Amino acid sequence: MAPLIDNAIYVDGHRVESPASLDETYELMEARDGLAWIGLYRPSPDELDSVAAEFDLHPLAIEDARQGHQRSKVERYGDTLFVVLRPAHYDDDREEVDFGELHLFVGPDFVITIRHAESPNLAAVRHRLETQPELLALGPEAILYAVLDRVVDEYEPVVAGIENDIDEIEDQLFGVSDDDALSRRIYELFGEVIRFGRAVQPLNAVLEWLQRGYGKYGVDLELQRNLRDVHDHVIRVGDRIEGFRALLDKALTVHSALVARRQTEASLAQNDEIKKISSWAAIIFAPGLIGTIYGMNFDHMPELHWTFGYPMAVLAMLAFAAGLFLIFKKKRWL
Repeated sequence: MAPLIDNAIYVDGHRVESPASLDETYELMEARDGLAWIGLYRPSPDELDSVAAEFDLHPLAIEDARQGHQRSKVERYGDTLFVVLRPAHYDDDREEVDFGELHLFVGPDFVITIRHAESPNLAAVRHRLETQPELLALGPEAILYAVLDRVVDEYEPVVAGIENDIDEIEDQLFGVSDDDALSRRIYELFGEVIRFGRAVQPLNAVLEWLQRGYGKYGVDLELQRNLRDVHDHVIRVGDRIEGFRALLDKALTVHSALVARRQTEASLAQNDEIKKISSWAAIIFAPGLIGTIYGMNFDHMPELHWTFGYPMAVLAMLAFAAGLFLIFKKKRWL
């Protein structure tokens, strides 16, 4: 994919030019009193240096844009805002949240968007604004709002995907399941929820910071309302994430308790089987011992030549067996 995705100059909310290169954009900006929106995808160092030189972007912001792996944040360098956003996409098959990274430079007459992943779909954002010229005419802040709105809207499918997986986990908790696999699933999903929270929570501070500058920088009233609506969505998503963390934490606790109970029940059942086996072994052993003694065929065994020797031996074996059976039965080993 080419680094320069889309490039346009807008006047009063309408696209008037679509430059094919950065150099052409710079020339047309001098000729027209408009707003430039430059969309870049994983730009090269030379391209970053080019826009940095043209728009006098701060070196620290350019360094962050070049390195990536930033948390959501907003910083002001003179009359330019540098905003970092973390769009997200939920892969339901892997039960993982894939994070992108989006950098915005918002100046008085320009917006530069730098994507480091496929998400979010900024083409859809641009199309929305171009079909609402009255919104786009409000300036760079309108583009910032629309991008923020898109990023936050894409959090909703992530929330829905996680919620669906939590519902499945709750069904598995009290059903027949592989304990090791379920423990792993809960733990890994818990980790994804924490990562998602780390991407979403800083947005609260970003939006609060932007709201504090409404009066100072003369942000349009309608944009203020729209940004407050985005902030409300972020707060709701943050609340849902906290709820997911609590549910998964409880699920781990309940699962551990259920596993411990099943192990205890299995151990008790095993002990009962051992008692039964031991009882029957003892019952069989007593008659076997008597039979073994009289099966030695020694010459000097008085009972061998006694008339009642055989019936007494049989009765002794039966008596021992019956006595042990009654004893074990009373102890509930049988």
